[in-house]
Amino acid sequence: MRIGMMADTYKPYVSGVTNYIDLNKRYLEKDGHEVYVFTFSEPDHADNEQRVIRSPGLPLADTGFFLSLRYSREAKKLLQSMDLVHVHHPFLSGRLALHYCHQEHIPIVFTNHTRYDLLAQAYIPMLPEEISEGFLQAYMPSFCEAVDLVISPSPGMEKVLRELEVESHIEIVPNGVELTRFFNAEPLSRLDYGFTDDDILLIYSGRLAPEKNLDFLLLAFAGVIQAVENVQLLIVGDGPMKQELQKLAQDLQITDAVKFTGLIPYDSIPGYLAMCDAFTTASVTEVHPLSVIEAMGAGLPVMGIYSPGVGDTVEDGVTGFLSTKNLPAFTAKLTRLCLQNQFRQKMGRAARKTSSRYAIEHTTQLMLTHYEKLVKEPRHHKLDWEERLLAILERFHQ
Repeated sequence: MRIGMMADTYKPYVSGVTNYIDLNKRYLEKDGHEVYVFTFSEPDHADNEQRVIRSPGLPLADTGFFLSLRYSREAKKLLQSMDLVHVHHPFLSGRLALHYCHQEHIPIVFTNHTRYDLLAQAYIPMLPEEISEGFLQAYMPSFCEAVDLVISPSPGMEKVLRELEVESHIEIVPNGVELTRFFNAEPLSRLDYGFTDDDILLIYSGRLAPEKNLDFLLLAFAGVIQAVENVQLLIVGDGPMKQELQKLAQDLQITDAVKFTGLIPYDSIPGYLAMCDAFTTASVTEVHPLSVIEAMGAGLPVMGIYSPGVGDTVEDGVTGFLSTKNLPAFTAKLTRLCLQNQFRQKMGRAARKTSSRYAIEHTTQLMLTHYEKLVKEPRHHKLDWEERLLAILERFHQ
């Protein structure tokens, strides 16, 4: 099968979506399929990876995203030779999928990876909530209706889509994780990083970005320190908020207990996790939290906030603790996680066992079942006025 993955951005940009595409591409290729990634970049970008097809785009500041309303002629021609396309961003890539693939009756799968309502609020805080929600309610139902299959990585995200008035059929397929490396991870030496065996070592790994709610996490950790003397927090990753978070740690006078590693190669993450006692996150924008599942695979209990994604993955009191988005409540539960050593270890063992349901070998086969069914089904898409107009305009640019 020839499968096209369509995304607004791809490696070297680091995110859960790019990691998902990369991992699924590799495992689908292991299964004998040809997988192409269609994305945007600056014209001179060079790839070491096979079958990554980039069309020129205008960089959007330093976000890692590029703006473009069309693929190159070569990319379009190749895309239209696919048996199936899988869209991972609904706006730029999503519209191009409808425009290019409906013409050829190529089945389109869309996975909603992101809480776009909360993402808009994180990056444009002055934007009224009603505007961002109103736009999504106007856009998402019609877009989901136009594709052939909508995938949600979690039940919580399906609920969010229903709240946006999406009525299309939705299949739940978890985003897979390559768990073997986390199951078998060898812990790094604590002494090499300035920690002792007696320290209770908490870890966060991921992008340091506004939607991750890391200022909340540091405020909570500052409260934990008041009750737990030997607790440390390791923040693994990089992003636009790194300097702001370092400044906040200074203001809170917790710099002696917080270590920022910067960007770490993905292959090194299992060792960092295995060195720690618990994983903590305050993000409420995760649709399917890969970093949480990876931590569980490494045997760590998780401290998180009730929300779609994290709330679907972590069972409160079994594989970790969940709190409301309330600073005192979160701080109290994180403190309890630090103080109850035996219970924390028991939850870590349960977390490792639970994580196996997200193994990439399993989720790849689930997705392939849907792919194969769609490829066999006849379809006759009727182009809407916008797609017909774009097709006409495009002829003048050829």
